Order: sequence, then structure tokens, then C-alpha cells
Amino acid sequence: MKRRDLISSMAAATTVGLAATATGASASEASEHAQAHAEAHTEAKANPSTTGARNLITDVAGLKVGNAQDTDVKTGVTVIIPDKPAVAAVDVRGGGPATRETDALSPENLVQTVDGIVLSGGSVYGMASADGVCAWMGARNRGFSMGAAPGVPPSPILPTACLYDLANGGNKAWKETPPYRELGLKALESIGEEFALGTAGAGYGANSGGIKGGLGSASVISKEGITVGAIVAVNSLGAAIGPGSKQFWAAPFEMDNEFGGLGSDELRAGSENYGKAMQPRGNTTIAVISTDIALTRVELQRVAIMAQDGLARALRPVHAPFDGDVVFALSTGQREVPEGNPRSFMTLRIGALAADTLARAIARAIFEATALEGSKVPAWRDL
Repeated sequence: MKRRDLISSMAAATTVGLAATATGASASEASEHAQAHAEAHTEAKANPSTTGARNLITDVAGLKVGNAQDTDVKTGVTVIIPDKPAVAAVDVRGGGPATRETDALSPENLVQTVDGIVLSGGSVYGMASADGVCAWMGARNRGFSMGAAPGVPPSPILPTACLYDLANGGNKAWKETPPYRELGLKALESIGEEFALGTAGAGYGANSGGIKGGLGSASVISKEGITVGAIVAVNSLGAAIGPGSKQFWAAPFEMDNEFGGLGSDELRAGSENYGKAMQPRGNTTIAVISTDIALTRVELQRVAIMAQDGLARALRPVHAPFDGDVVFALSTGQREVPEGNPRSFMTLRIGALAADTLARAIARAIFEATALEGSKVPAWRDL
């Protein structure tokens, strides 16, 4: 018998005795309980999934991200740009969304790929951020075209979602010149595989459940080598932490202590106990989920729907009338579905990974955020 197996057997036997003594259960009942505990422990240790090298959405091959922010206005923009047009879908659950070109993502419509996705602060004003990105792409001949013609630029497809950060104390006296078009262009200047989290990009001016919100990202690589990544700007009505606690609702899904490793032992809340979260205002959590596996738009639609569960795992409450929650799903198509895997099963696997990864990204956004200068809203790290 291997030393490791011997130790496990001894531990199981000890557990049986303690369980029987403590509960008055029969030896056989205690043995079954100990065996179940040992199997669960072994399964958890055998989990082969890992984060990507960066633990960012850019671990998905073929994706780059850029951030820009205006410290005076207290707002920002994040752009997600694939190296080549990518298949995309969207799922909208919030009661107050601010979006652009989401109808173009319906599977029955003409264009099946997008040239990028834009996340922005600024509510309806933030949709102009895509104007800057659109102009930049058109000037570089990127976008959809029915046929090249001299002097006729292509039409970049840039679905956009915006969060409400207008009442966060920043200087919004922009009159007829909101800063978002320029912020979209500025975000492209920093495009790359590395980018800042927390008080950055579209999450710069965000708040979440009574504390500072922010920009988060995470990735996972499955046992088959499938890569799934998430990026999210968290400006939620709901809280990412338990009432009176610093522990994250997403704690069971944490990898490598990426948001503090606090666990969930003391994490609980009564049915009407939401801490500081129940303060209705303009809110919104906007996210992009991506994978390197080549999926159709219909398959990605299911991934986007499943990924919304990541919001429910990380925020409480969620999808309120005051939220504009939107999740985009994106496939860079770098790899085909692994041989021997039914496509429906692979869609299930990717959707499940997407939900967990999005929950982690939300927690990372709050964990990495810092309070804005002069703001009365504390960051998680200040609690």
C-alpha cells in the first residue's frame, strides 16, 4: 500500500470513530459518512482546472483589451477587440439596460460576427464611446461590407453596454460634449493582453452594494484545454459580500486566493438582510464571456444565458428593475470542439465554466478596487 493511501485509510478510520462517538450513529452509518467525505475531498483535489497565465480574459487566444478613464468626470471605457471578427451573442436580464447594436446579435440577422465589444460608464451618453472605436476601425478598413467600393468605408459591428455612474460626484457638466467618444479612442491606445483591474476602465466610476465597484476579469483552463475568460464592470445594486462581512458570495469558486482567500465559513444572510445593498439608484453589471472554442451564435446564446448565473452567484440581489445587467458571449474560434465531444455537451461545459468564471471576475473587481479621491464610498479594502 502506498504511503498516501495508508494515511488516507488511517484518516478515514479515525473519522469513522469520531463521527460515531459524536453523533451516536452506528459504525456502518459513520463509515458511509466518512467515505462520502473522503470521496468529496479526493474529487476536489483532483480538479484539474487552472487559471490562465494572466487570469484575465486575454488568456483566451485572439483577444485584446484596452482601458481609458477620465479622473475629473469619474468615468471610463473598456474595449474588447478580437484579432479577427468573432461570433457573438448577448443575454439581457436587467430592468434598465443601456445598449447599442444588441439586436444585431439575434441569430436570424445578417451579420454573424462582431469587430469588438465596448463597455462604458455614462449611461446613455456612454454609447458614444463606440463612435470613437467605430471611426478608428473604419479608418483601418475593419468592419462589415457588402462589397468593397472606392471611398465607401466598412461598417464595424460594435455591440455596446453602459452602466450608470452619473451620480458618483464627478464633473458631468459636459453640456454638448460628453467625453465618451474620445475615451473610446483613448482606450484603443492601451489595447493589449495586460490591463488594470479595479478602479479602471468602464469600472472606474462604479459602485456596488454600498461600496466601490470596479472592473474585474478572470480565466479558467479546463482539463481538455478549453479556455474561458470573463471581464466585467460591476456597478450593481446588489452586494458582492455578505452583510457585516468582507467575505465574497463567490468564495466557493475562488482559485489561487485571487480575491483574498477568505473562504465562506461565516458567510450567511437572512432573507431580508441585504446590508447596504438595498439603495435603489441607476445600476448595472455589464460583462463579456469568451472562449477559444468555435461555437455558433445559437450555442453562444446558451452560453450567455448560463453565464448570467455567475451574477447570481456573486451578487445579492441581482437583475433588479434598477439594474441594466447585460452579458455578451464571444468566440474567437481558435480551436474546434474537441473530437469525441457532442456539441451540445461542449456548450454545457463552456456555459458552466463561464458562470463560475464570471462570478470570480465580479469578486476580483471589488477586491482590486480603490476608493475615488474625495468620495464617501469606501472600497472593500477599507472596510
